[in-house]
Amino acid sequence: MSTSGHLVRSGRHVVDTWLAEHQVDLVQWRRHIHANPELSRTEFATTEFVAAWLTKAGLAPRVLPGGTGLICDIGPDGPRIGLRADMDALPLQEFTGLPFSSTVPGVAHACGHDAHTAILLGAALALADADLPVGVRFIFQPAEEVMPGGAIDVVAAGAMQGVERIFALHCDPRLEVGRVGIRVGAITSAADTVELVLDSPGGHTSRPHLTSDLVYAIGTVITGLPGMLSRRIDPRTSTVMVWGAVSAGKAPNAIPQTGMLTGTVRTGDHATWELLEPLVREIVDALLAPTGVRYQLNYKRGVPPVVNDERSTRIFEAAIGELGPGALADTPQSGGGEDFSWYLEEVPGAMARLGVWSGQGEQLDLHQPTFDIDERALAVGVRVLTDIVLRAGR
Repeated sequence: MSTSGHLVRSGRHVVDTWLAEHQVDLVQWRRHIHANPELSRTEFATTEFVAAWLTKAGLAPRVLPGGTGLICDIGPDGPRIGLRADMDALPLQEFTGLPFSSTVPGVAHACGHDAHTAILLGAALALADADLPVGVRFIFQPAEEVMPGGAIDVVAAGAMQGVERIFALHCDPRLEVGRVGIRVGAITSAADTVELVLDSPGGHTSRPHLTSDLVYAIGTVITGLPGMLSRRIDPRTSTVMVWGAVSAGKAPNAIPQTGMLTGTVRTGDHATWELLEPLVREIVDALLAPTGVRYQLNYKRGVPPVVNDERSTRIFEAAIGELGPGALADTPQSGGGEDFSWYLEEVPGAMARLGVWSGQGEQLDLHQPTFDIDERALAVGVRVLTDIVLRAGR
């Protein structure tokens, strides 16, 4: 038996033993975090909870600047594999009716970050006593739910120093528990925000020629910007611009003086993401120039797309395959954003989608107040992440 093969088999036995002894703990951790959600950059208690369990296991977690989020290293010195989980909740009221529902009014773990944190904590403790072929850095990240994301702060704090490749899981309610989806290339999209503030002298609707018709100008941009983007950008990049809010005026016979448009522009192509802001500005200026309406365009860049590199994807696929036949699933690119992409600006890596649907009943989407997971997915997540580490010596 090769040395690497021995390490893998020995490590899997350690993980199996840990899961057999701590399955209840894994579920309780998730439920504790779920019942005590914290918004972005206020995850102080969650950070303390994770740090306490890591310290109890003899590990040495390091809390990040600001007091939220932490990192913890195990295994031999040298280049490390990074494993990341996000910790924050959403400003949303929970309506699951679960006995461990959120105890914080207006705040809920409706995106699965409670599960992500419990899984990564489980992976760290399961591997703590294993003979590892490579060092691992566990990154418990705050503030994923706000743009441009807490990952930027984590990187700035030096968490990626010495990390040569990074991996993460995200709950997917469209996949049945026991299955994990992954793809080479973009798995999420860049997500930017466009805010357009317009003003004109205003006037009477019977005399639009004596003023600048602000509502007409807004309508021109509402239809013109998405339309022009669809003609200026390769449709294969999955770029889409959608308005979410519009406001202007109150009286039917008065041309208003001010108005506002807000929306998002998303793309699955990194190169296109770099070009979007100047292109949006060019088109808006061309559309509004004939109207005489003044404007201010606030373009807020969000996150780049998560683009899985091929080698990291193959490592993930092999780890998923160890779960058994049929565990590996294909998955489409999402139009949503994920700040895991900022780590991939530093090193190669991949994100996979962890099935959390029970296989029965409604498939509740992320960010819904009734979202919940099948908790059998927690052990699946631990097995996949730990197997990535164990097979690193191959």
